[in-house]
Amino acid sequence: MDPIGTFASRMVALPLDDVDTDQIIPARFLKVTEREGLGAALFADWRYDQAGRPRAGFPLNQPGASAARVLVAGRNFGCGSSREHAAWALLGFGFRAVVSTGFADIFRQNAIGNGLVPIELSLNAHGRLMRRAAEDPAAEIAISVENQTVTLPDGMTAVFPMDAFDRHCLLRGVDRLGFLLGLEDEIAAYERRHAADAFAMVGPGCA
Repeated sequence: MDPIGTFASRMVALPLDDVDTDQIIPARFLKVTEREGLGAALFADWRYDQAGRPRAGFPLNQPGASAARVLVAGRNFGCGSSREHAAWALLGFGFRAVVSTGFADIFRQNAIGNGLVPIELSLNAHGRLMRRAAEDPAAEIAISVENQTVTLPDGMTAVFPMDAFDRHCLLRGVDRLGFLLGLEDEIAAYERRHAADAFAMVGPGCA
């Protein structure tokens, strides 16, 4: 995945609470094991009518939405069943961050593991951002993973929490496995020391 540090972007407002993963990416799209093309299925049951036509009133179908890299959602985003496809679909549409007042834990980890930034803001900051995103589709916010800040269009800067390890991985564009593989030399050195210590404790006569 790509490193993500600081960027500015337009927003899309999705003022709905308790958006579960089955709405983010319906189960019928989970047959694939590759993420390619899943952006078209993001919020499919809300985004398209039964004939497959885009619903004019849905936020992702509004002019300029395709250029937005930030989704401003309601509370408890990503609840429901665990499916990594939810993060894949959001990334496939073009989002790099989702802003909420709270996320389901499994969705949060799936997001971070794929380079999607889950940003949890206070009720006050989130409310101001949601209103601005809804009122002005051209408004932009600046996000800094390094500083863990969001700068709102009105100039207000809000801090969001993030685990130090998760922040490290996002800034370097690695998942947990990538982080471990990057320590291959250190792991090999530890194994050599451990083997030497064990040999010294047992003694050459017992080898």
